[in-house]
Amino acid sequence: MGIGAGTVAVAATWTTGPLATGIGAAVTTVYGLVADHMRPRRLSSHAVAALWTLDGRIPRLGQIAHPELVGAHPADGQRAQPPPPYVERDVEPVLREALEQGGFVLIVGESTAGKTRLAYEVVRSLFPRHSFVRPLTRTALTSAIEVARRRRHAVLWLDDLENYLGADGLTISMLAGLLQGRSRRAVVLATMRSEEYRRYDAREESRLTGSARDAWRSQREVLDQAAKVPLDRHWSQIEQHRAAAHRTDARLKVALKSCDRFGLAEVIAAGPELLAAWGHAWAPGANPRGGAVVAAAVDCRRAGLRRPVSREWLRELHPPYLAGRGGPDLQPEPFEEAMQWACQAAYATSGLLIGNYSQGYVAFDYLLSAPGLEPVPDHLWNALLRRVEPDDAYDMGMVAHQANQLARAVQALERAAAGGVAGADFQLAIAVGDRGWPRLAVSRLEEIVSGRQAELGPCHPDTLSARHQLAFFTGEAGETHTAEAAFRELVADTTTTLGPTHSDTLAARHQQAYFSGETGDTQAAVRQLRALLEDRLRLEGPKHPQVLSTRRSLIWFRGVQENSSEVEDELEHLLVDAKECLGADAPHTLAIVSTQADFAARAGRTSEALATFSRLVIDRSRVLGTDHPHVVHSRLRKCQALIAEGRAGEAVDELTRILHDAQRVLEPGHRHINSARTTLALLRQA
Repeated sequence: MGIGAGTVAVAATWTTGPLATGIGAAVTTVYGLVADHMRPRRLSSHAVAALWTLDGRIPRLGQIAHPELVGAHPADGQRAQPPPPYVERDVEPVLREALEQGGFVLIVGESTAGKTRLAYEVVRSLFPRHSFVRPLTRTALTSAIEVARRRRHAVLWLDDLENYLGADGLTISMLAGLLQGRSRRAVVLATMRSEEYRRYDAREESRLTGSARDAWRSQREVLDQAAKVPLDRHWSQIEQHRAAAHRTDARLKVALKSCDRFGLAEVIAAGPELLAAWGHAWAPGANPRGGAVVAAAVDCRRAGLRRPVSREWLRELHPPYLAGRGGPDLQPEPFEEAMQWACQAAYATSGLLIGNYSQGYVAFDYLLSAPGLEPVPDHLWNALLRRVEPDDAYDMGMVAHQANQLARAVQALERAAAGGVAGADFQLAIAVGDRGWPRLAVSRLEEIVSGRQAELGPCHPDTLSARHQLAFFTGEAGETHTAEAAFRELVADTTTTLGPTHSDTLAARHQQAYFSGETGDTQAAVRQLRALLEDRLRLEGPKHPQVLSTRRSLIWFRGVQENSSEVEDELEHLLVDAKECLGADAPHTLAIVSTQADFAARAGRTSEALATFSRLVIDRSRVLGTDHPHVVHSRLRKCQALIAEGRAGEAVDELTRILHDAQRVLEPGHRHINSARTTLALLRQA
């Protein structure tokens, strides 16, 4: 196939370092498609890292002759081979209707479901004369949006949308600037893996606190603007029948034989085969070093790094994985041979690693969902954090916070804040507070609130968010009356600015009620929580995570007042609902279990309380990590149950260990440290 002057090439790919992961599997193929017809050329520093024609123009969609150029997984390692025939998907009419309306459209599906190919075929048929603007890095997004805004008709292409979210990423104001008043003239078309999209499910919010929750909400607001088109990985009978019309294509013919187990696009992209190849690589004398290199690349992505890593990084990062499997006993191959094996187009498709020497490598995204993956190890995390740029550290910190790895979150966000990443100081302050240093968080948040009030005003959404966190950690530091007053004022301001039904308004009402109860005014807390629950039920439905959280707070303060079996029955029903909606290991579910144990202790059922707190220590340690403040709290409550059971000697031993651990990880003077020290002193005196 000849490539004329109008055919798309990749410019700026080799100018400013590694690309964002978003270019995906197209990288190697694109390079092959253009290598004989152009040379990499430098653009000025203000130019957009995007796809350009050979004569230096933003292309039109009709000029994009290969789906690999837009990010589709290549289906053949030979560049002379055309892509497999396109097979119409059942959701295509829905996608066409959404795109014809203009605006922001998001296709969601599992890795190798065929999202990018579907998007390419449909948008190209609908808008062949639209300018095709595809930023290749997150930092190029702002300039790319401006390019798209200046075009008469444009499609902004955001394959793997998760790579464009986060620090300096896509916001609702950026979308509005491109789309408002331009009906049918501008389209934002994005794809996103189901695993990434599930991170923004309402259930996920219930797991988050502080910085992770605030970042989650801002990114979720972006997703809420999109018309979602779900794409199933498994092909329907009708889709398979359509594919059968193309049996002359050997790739489709083979894929059709596996549709009972895998999706057709999944087989064409060789996802199952590549995953199996990675597993077999660890055998002695096979490709164990290659397996270790792939493991390092996979964990780089799982740690939150969203851009490729260099060959030298992989050389330095992989040895601990190899050593952990047996090292020399595995008869590992030389590094160069390992890289060649990992990158080769196995089964005539993608490799386990995608990329090249000049731009770096990423792990094939199908591997990120492999069953049985262990948590990202410390050796990878620490080595990676020493090497990344501040923007990368911000991403890593947010991923760590969402995974309840608070020490990692603080470490990464400190790096990001020191590097001047916008908003990193705010996220760091809250991560510090969540880790068990509320007074330090307060001091940092006071500066942030003061700065935002001066620059943005007291009721700007960013200022309101900072005020919320300042009030919360003020209460966590023991100043409950001050916190209650701050939230009372915040409720008034969020109601006026954002509206009475806004999630931030509802959250502020919840915290006002909670700290009312913490000051001792449980009647006010119950009254406020009942009103809040009524509003949440109407707005969010009975199974929403925040409804469950409001129910728990209401039951808690009612229990303080009533201490009745009816309250415990309601708590049992709540636990059933939480397990169904959130899962047994969700932090909010475990908080309900903690409330159950507290009620049992208060009712004098000390054996039941001790057993429940003992299980809770194990479960919270597994879910949150042994250093989390909630784990320390559960250990303290277990000691109180031991004392009530007459087992003071065991309590002394455990309190001694708790005090040692708490002083190591929590802020000096933290209430958990004070509680452990006071209780231990009383026991020793007795």
